[in-house]
Amino acid sequence: MIGKLWQGHNLKKAVLSSLVFCLFLSAIAGCSAKEKTQAKKTLTVWHWMTDREPAFQELAKRYEENAGVKINFELYAPSDAYAQKVRAAAQGVNLPDIFSVLGEKYDFSAFIKAGHISDLSAYMKENNQEWERRFYAKALAVNEFTEGNTYKVQPGIYGVPIDIMTIMMLYNKDLFKELGLNPNRPPVTWEDFIDIGKKLKEAKKQGLVSGWGEIWMIDCLANNFAFNLMGKDKVLATIKGDIPYTDPDWLKVFALFKEMQDAGLLYNGLVSMVNKTAEQLFANGRALFAFNGSWCVNVYKGMNPELNYAAMFAPRVSEQYPLSVWGGAGSSFMVNQRSKNKEEAVKFLKWLTEKEQQVFLSEQTNNLPSNKEAAGKISPALAQFAGAIEFSTHPRIWGVSEFSPVIEAFDKGIQSIIIGEKTPEQVAREVQKIKERELQKRVLRVH
Repeated sequence: MIGKLWQGHNLKKAVLSSLVFCLFLSAIAGCSAKEKTQAKKTLTVWHWMTDREPAFQELAKRYEENAGVKINFELYAPSDAYAQKVRAAAQGVNLPDIFSVLGEKYDFSAFIKAGHISDLSAYMKENNQEWERRFYAKALAVNEFTEGNTYKVQPGIYGVPIDIMTIMMLYNKDLFKELGLNPNRPPVTWEDFIDIGKKLKEAKKQGLVSGWGEIWMIDCLANNFAFNLMGKDKVLATIKGDIPYTDPDWLKVFALFKEMQDAGLLYNGLVSMVNKTAEQLFANGRALFAFNGSWCVNVYKGMNPELNYAAMFAPRVSEQYPLSVWGGAGSSFMVNQRSKNKEEAVKFLKWLTEKEQQVFLSEQTNNLPSNKEAAGKISPALAQFAGAIEFSTHPRIWGVSEFSPVIEAFDKGIQSIIIGEKTPEQVAREVQKIKERELQKRVLRVH
């Protein structure tokens, strides 16, 4: 009897212990579920922009306080390393919520067709196109694919510009005075520009600096000349293969670089110069002209706050067609199509491009805001670059892309013209030969 009572006592004790243990587990599970529910959502953003990193971190803090969502900005620099990381992540289908694609329009289209980038058109057009209408049209166009595009991408807007840029010529006003030139009247015509070379030679001063060792900047100025000399349609017809680079108008474009060199307008060693060196030379008053992008305002401010300079268009080489500058979206963010946080990513990018955040970014980094409403808060130096956006063009909005080997031969050919290794005619023939080779490759791939 005592044994049975003892067994019953033990049974009750065991049941009670089990009950307490179950309640304990339930409490833990409940707390975990509650903590999981209360945990903040996190968005990961990859970028390469070292100059914007402090501003991005501050904006991330503000957004977390405002929306309760943590923004994890991850910096990968320089841009080449960043581009490689993005490509590797795409291959592994491991891209973050928000990222950027650096490169040509073809690269951009490849990411879209592989399902890595969201079409944001529907979001842009909500509420009577409220989001779309806040941007400069030329900035949005860089991230847009229109009906019938040659890349065979579904028409839409696939990126959000966070700033804009234009690339222009600049001149040192103090050096203008020293040469007896009017500091408020930069050269407008090609003839006026060439004449300044004589004054530079007499004064033994240096002319134009730019990062022409990074050949894409040569391409930029050459296309400015080409658009002014022969018009957009003829330039694009050349890219399509309908007009050869041996055409007389292209020979004139190549010859312009020889004229600048012969006139003494180009800095010694320009063809191997990186842009950082060019910026230092211009900021320190050792060059009369520079060819640089709107980002230089921030660079020059850091190098020499007292630099007295202004922006100008490249000299006009023809009256037949309008002047143009390279410009559009400076930096853009894309939303990962496969992200679980896609809706939240869109909300953040909408917030990032509102007037208040755009003004903050512009003030902190001296970059041009992509939001038109924020443009009134920029510095006078930036305002000159901003005004040029209406004259801007860019390969990413042309609808056609030149072959990379052709671009390389074109730009390196101009370098060889400047240093006297080749004539404009020789370069034109070499570029056209490569163009024909690439066109033939395309035909063989199709068949």
